[in-house]
Amino acid sequence: MVKEDRPKDDRPKDDRPVRGSVWRTGKERRGRGGQPSGLDRDRITANSVTLLDAEGLDRFSMRRLAAELNVTAMSLYWYVDTKDDLLELALDAAFGELPLPDPEDGAADWREQLRTLAVDYRAMMVRHPWLSPIAGRFLNIGPNSLAFSRVVQQVVGRAGLPAHGVTGAISAVFQFVYGYGTIEGHFHARIADTGLSAEEYFQQSLTVASEVAGTSEVMRESRALMDARGGDTVQEMLDRDFAFALDLLIAGIEAMVARG
Repeated sequence: MVKEDRPKDDRPKDDRPVRGSVWRTGKERRGRGGQPSGLDRDRITANSVTLLDAEGLDRFSMRRLAAELNVTAMSLYWYVDTKDDLLELALDAAFGELPLPDPEDGAADWREQLRTLAVDYRAMMVRHPWLSPIAGRFLNIGPNSLAFSRVVQQVVGRAGLPAHGVTGAISAVFQFVYGYGTIEGHFHARIADTGLSAEEYFQQSLTVASEVAGTSEVMRESRALMDARGGDTVQEMLDRDFAFALDLLIAGIEAMVARG
């Protein structure tokens, strides 16, 4: 019999605590009394984003951040309780980079506003590849994230869908964008590790794949499809695919509205 090393949690599932949030009442403080001078939560958050962009999620730590700020790791605990608090703050700071259209602008087309939101969301995912692994780990209830979510709801709400279909439409669009931006971010990271240009990497990948037994027919068909979509660069191809897929989703929303 294997001995249980951890005490068994006999509490009913409904009584188990949900992961906390830095935005929870009492935790959104900007620093406690007597905190070290020269630091504030905004500066710590901004440096967290910069460090995550430069070195990635796996290397991010309180000690590493403290070194960048030229303070002791203990100094950071005047402003946050845990590393998760810092990640949650960084996540919301990234959402704060998104320009938000005015959903109450009667002259604006909801389709164009939705395209703009989707394009900017994709760019955020690519710019901050550490974001996608943590987006589902937190409640994501910071002010910037909530502002973005509210605008998205209002824009999609103007499309004319029944109320019960609005969240489904939002999921269709932004889960697609989340997935596309995540994969695109990984793609750019792989390219950066090789030292090749995107075009060189793309061509080498096609060559390697075509040399694997049993893939020649598939690769011939894939090449024909990739040639058909056009674009002189890999980025143009990615942009065209994204734009076409987004148009399909918006057309789907329009079709559901027309169906009534």
